[in-house]
Amino acid sequence: MIRLDKLNKSFGDLKVLNDISITFEAGKTNLIIGQSGSGKTVLLKSIIGLHEVDNGSIFYDDRDFTALNHKGKKEIRKEMGMVFQGGALFDSFNVEENVRFPLDMFSKMSEKEKNNRVSFCLDRVNIQNANHLYPSEISGGMQKRVAIARAIALNPKYLFCDEPNSGLDPVTAIVIDNLIQEITKEFNMTTIINTHDMNSVMEIGEKILFISKGYKAWEGTKDEIFNTENQALNDFVFASDLFKNIKKST
Repeated sequence: MIRLDKLNKSFGDLKVLNDISITFEAGKTNLIIGQSGSGKTVLLKSIIGLHEVDNGSIFYDDRDFTALNHKGKKEIRKEMGMVFQGGALFDSFNVEENVRFPLDMFSKMSEKEKNNRVSFCLDRVNIQNANHLYPSEISGGMQKRVAIARAIALNPKYLFCDEPNSGLDPVTAIVIDNLIQEITKEFNMTTIINTHDMNSVMEIGEKILFISKGYKAWEGTKDEIFNTENQALNDFVFASDLFKNIKKST
């Protein structure tokens, strides 16, 4: 579980986050949505500590992340996994080396244990016979699955995904969505996904936070979103004719 309590963040005179309070639950896919410039990227970066907040608190279970010193924050970061936009694989590392990287950097596993963990993670994301291929030699969808394998290599309690479907075709995007949801439930992780993909919202939006102009404008589930009277949310989610028709049919 990750809980935010009255989070505020400014850059100079620009107020980006305003009193954001919400609880992201373990074992569920928690989505942050909003227009470009709404503050959702700043929020995600603040949660993982890339931005220092001005005031407010971020709790990882019962631990106040914002109150910890550098060493304390570093310990919590060891429990985090991150899937970056675009995958962010190392071009000079093959698939196996990419997944192995966090194990080499942050674990005290033996070589055998590392090899076993790499094999487990690649099997879990349905990557076979590609250990020695390089990112340029595999598809975009495979790159995202390798990125997920790398993110879960250290068996994290908290998984963060920044636009995981960016650049993917709709069919592959659904595969990635379902995979993230499956491993979230399987390992009971607290997963937070930053996305603008409305298909993801409708597919796996178990908890949705909608940010508008730096404020928490709405929270709910993918089912509740059809009945909301929040005009800003309706304008954002049902902007396309496809989703307008889906709303009318419910």
